[in-house]
Amino acid sequence: MSTHKSNEDSERASTEEYREQPDFANNVNAKIQNPLHGISHDKLLAQVEAFAQEQDMKDILTFLQKGALLAQNPGKFESIKELDESDKEVIRREKTHKWSQPRAMYMTVILCSVAAAVQGWDQTGSNGANLSFPKEFNIDPSAGDPNASRNQWIVGLINSAPYISSCLLGCWLTDPLNNFFGRRGTIFITGIFCTLSVIGSGLAQTWPQLFICRLLLGIGMGAKASTVPVYAAENTPASIRGGLVMSWQMWTAFGIFLGFCANLALYQVGTIAWRLQLGSAFLPAIPLVVGIFFCPESPRWLMKKGQYRNAYNSFKRLRNSELQAARDLYYIHRQLMEEKAVIGGTSYVSRFTELFTVPRVRRATLASFVVMIAQQMCGINIIAFYSSTIFVEAGYSTRSALLASFGFGLVNWVFAFPAVWTIDTFGRRNLLLFTFPNMAWTLLAAGFCFLIPAANHARIPLVAFFIFVFAAFYSPGEGPVPFTYSAEVFPLTHREMGMSWAVATCLFWASVLSLTFPRLLAALSPTGAFGFYAGLNMVAFVMIFFLMPETKQRTLEELDFVFAVPTSRHVSYQAKTFLPYFVKRWILLRKNQTLEPLYNFDEVDSVTVFEKGVGH
Repeated sequence: MSTHKSNEDSERASTEEYREQPDFANNVNAKIQNPLHGISHDKLLAQVEAFAQEQDMKDILTFLQKGALLAQNPGKFESIKELDESDKEVIRREKTHKWSQPRAMYMTVILCSVAAAVQGWDQTGSNGANLSFPKEFNIDPSAGDPNASRNQWIVGLINSAPYISSCLLGCWLTDPLNNFFGRRGTIFITGIFCTLSVIGSGLAQTWPQLFICRLLLGIGMGAKASTVPVYAAENTPASIRGGLVMSWQMWTAFGIFLGFCANLALYQVGTIAWRLQLGSAFLPAIPLVVGIFFCPESPRWLMKKGQYRNAYNSFKRLRNSELQAARDLYYIHRQLMEEKAVIGGTSYVSRFTELFTVPRVRRATLASFVVMIAQQMCGINIIAFYSSTIFVEAGYSTRSALLASFGFGLVNWVFAFPAVWTIDTFGRRNLLLFTFPNMAWTLLAAGFCFLIPAANHARIPLVAFFIFVFAAFYSPGEGPVPFTYSAEVFPLTHREMGMSWAVATCLFWASVLSLTFPRLLAALSPTGAFGFYAGLNMVAFVMIFFLMPETKQRTLEELDFVFAVPTSRHVSYQAKTFLPYFVKRWILLRKNQTLEPLYNFDEVDSVTVFEKGVGH
C-alpha cells in the first residue's frame, strides 16, 4: 500500500514541476490537460517503470514505455527513436485505415447501435397502440366520450410514463449502477428492463398495469441512454469515436422507423394488435442482453477499479496492436490520476451540486439544458409519439395513418445521415439556428392544412407533406446535436453526472409533452397545437442564439476557454456585435463588414487534440 502511494505521489509531484495542479474549488475552467505534457524523456520512462512495477506489469514494460512516449507526442511519432519501423507503420495505418479495427471493436459498435435501436423502438410502440388500447380499457379520448377530458389525461399519462421514470429515476441510477456493475453489467440490466417491461405491457389487463409496466420501461431507457454513449466513447479509438457518439441518434431514429414498421405490420391482427405493437419492442432487446457480455468491458472502468491487467487485456481486444493498447492504458492511467487529484473523494451529491456552482461547469450545464429542452420544444415528439393519432385527425384511415407514420420514420432516419458531415463543418450552433426557423414554418403550415375542408382531396397529402419536410429539417440538426453537444461540453470530472443531467432534462420534457399533448390537441385543435409548437420553435431559436456557444472542432483547452466566458458577455456579444453584423452582411448585403471574434484562441496553449463529440 505504501509503495503504491509513494509511486503515485512521485508521478504527481513530477508533473506539478511543469504545470500548475488544478484546484477544483477555485479553478473556473476545471481544466485537465494532457497529463504527460512537459515531462522530460528520462523522467517519463522512469515513471512508467515505477507504474509497471506497482501494477505487476513488468512483462510489458517495453510496450508501456513506447506507448507513454507516443501518448506524450502523438503528432511527432516519426521522430521517437524508441519506435521501430513496424511500430511506426501501425500508427500510420491507424490514421490511414481508421475503420480497420478488430472484431471485438465491431462487436461493440454493433451492440451500441442495437441499444440505440431499442431506445427508438420503445418510443414508437405506443404510437400505433394509441389507436386501440384506450377503447379496450374504456379510456377513449375521442371528443364524443362523456369522460373525454379525463381520458385524454390518462392516455397522456400512460404514454409519458417511460419518460417520467427515466428523468426521475433511470438517469440518476446511471452513476451507482455503473459503479457497482460496470458498463456491460449496467447495459445488461437495462436490457432486461427493456425486455420484460414491454412484454408486460402487451399482457396488461388494466390501464394501471400498463402504466406500471411503462414506468419500469423508463428505468431501463434512462440508464441505457446515459451509459451506452459513454461505453462507446471509452472503448473506441479517437479516430472513429465522434462518428460513433453521433450514431446514437441515427440508430435511435432507425429504431423509431422499425417501430413504425411493426405498427404497420401488426395493425390488422384484430383486438390484440395494440398488445403486439407494444410487446414487439422486446425483439431488439434480446440480442442486446445476449450479446453485451461478448464485448470487452470498458478499460477505463476496469482501471478505475484498479484492475489494470484486465484493462490491458480488454484494450488488446479493442486495438490492433499491443503498442496501441499500452499507449491508451498508460495515458488513461495518468488522466485518472488527474481526475482523482481534482475531484478526490467528492460524493455523488457534491458532484451534482457542482454542476450549478463551479462557473465553467455551470455554463456547460446551462448550454446542455438549452439544447436538450429545445429537442422537446421543437415538437418532434408530438409526431414520434402521436403521429398515428394526428393523421387520423386529418382524415386518414387507420392503415393510411400508419403508412404516413412509416413515411415519417423513414424520412427521420434517412435525413440523419448528412449530420455526420455537417455537424463538424457547418457547426452545431449554426445547424440549429438554420433548422429551427424552418421547423417553425413547416409545423405552422401543417397546422393550417387542417383548416382545409375535409372534402378537399388536397388536405390529407398536404398535412403529410409538411410533416415530412419538418422531419427532414429536424434530423440533421436538432436530432443528433443535443447528445453530441452534451457529451463534449462537460470536463472529464463531470462527464457522467453531466450526461445524466442532460438526458434527464431531455426525457423530463418529453414526459411533459407526452402527458399534455392529447389534452392540448382536444383543447386547441390540431391547428392550434401545431401553431403552439411552431411558436416554441422560435422561443428555442432565441435561447440557442443567446445561450449556446459553438463547440465545433475545439480542443479541451479551447472548450475550457469558451466556457470561461461569462454568460452575460456571451449574450451581450450576440446582441450587440454578431446580430448587427449579420443584418448588415447578409440582409443589407454589405460585403465590407467584418465580424469581431468573441474568443481569441491564440492565447490558448492546447496540448490535447480535438476529438469529435467525445466529451474529451
